[in-house]
Amino acid sequence: MAYERGLLKQFGNEAETIGTKYLEDLGYQIIERNFYAKKLGEIDIIASRDGVLHFVEVKSANADFDPVYNLTPKKLRRVINSTHYYLKSKNLDVEFCIDALIIRQGSVELIENVTL
Repeated sequence: MAYERGLLKQFGNEAETIGTKYLEDLGYQIIERNFYAKKLGEIDIIASRDGVLHFVEVKSANADFDPVYNLTPKKLRRVINSTHYYLKSKNLDVEFCIDALIIRQGSVELIENVTL
């Protein structure tokens, strides 16, 4: 069980590294990775582009299903709450959006404003 969790964590970290590189190639500046808001959740990537902060949830899978289905309403609520916590804790009043990066067997898709 612990071995499986370790492999999943490694797979997730690799996906986030792919996502970070993808965003940088698109002109995003990476601000932070794996921001943890106690009791709220984690934000995988925080990036900036054109004066907008982007809070990015990375979803990937090493299976036959589409990882976009792991972006559940519960997960989105956690990301939204963590985003508000981040902004408050940093005393920021800036334009922001919540995005998703879906990584499927080597391809990457950026879905902007997933909470609209």
